[in-house]
Amino acid sequence: MSSSTDTEAGSESGPAFVAPGPLPDGTALWLIRHGETEWSKSGRHTSHTDVPLTRHGEAQALGLGGLVRSVQPAYVLCSPRQRARHTADLAGLTVDAIDADLAEWDYGDYEGLTTAQIRKQVPGWSLWTHPLPGGEAAADVSARADRVLIRALDRPARARRRAFRARHGSAVRARRGARRGGHRALERAESRGGNVSRDVTTRRASTTAR
Repeated sequence: MSSSTDTEAGSESGPAFVAPGPLPDGTALWLIRHGETEWSKSGRHTSHTDVPLTRHGEAQALGLGGLVRSVQPAYVLCSPRQRARHTADLAGLTVDAIDADLAEWDYGDYEGLTTAQIRKQVPGWSLWTHPLPGGEAAADVSARADRVLIRALDRPARARRRAFRARHGSAVRARRGARRGGHRALERAESRGGNVSRDVTTRRASTTAR
């Protein structure tokens, strides 16, 4: 059975990341979301806009150093966005490959807007239930994430034992929601806070016996 934990530096555990199926014995997959940016801080939808980390975001990334040293990942993939690459660098990760499939959801015409701003144009709008003009569908984002998982788990056994991926919040939520039918719960969280993701969140999926 696959199990997982979701933790943030200085916070309690949160919702789980769901692996596509049982992982090979002894394999652990860690997901790290980039540190805070000015846009994530204000809840603006950020995909291709390459905004840098804030000072707080850099401090968040540095705070992951202890985790990275304790895990000693064997294989590291990273989004091409500078906020993800800088997070990986500050956390002490040596990136093995930049993977475009790890890029954030393409929000199209809604790039740079907050949920509240979009709802002034489209009342009741939600990322999970409404289209993104000029952007990606949830199924496309989920398919990208699945391709990354397949590539990571297709590595030789030694290299895949501890795989890290530095990536973005909505992209992994799209895949998680599709696997678990969790879009409604994520939509409720979005309506309460406007920004479901937390910065520098780590998720670990591993295989355990029950």
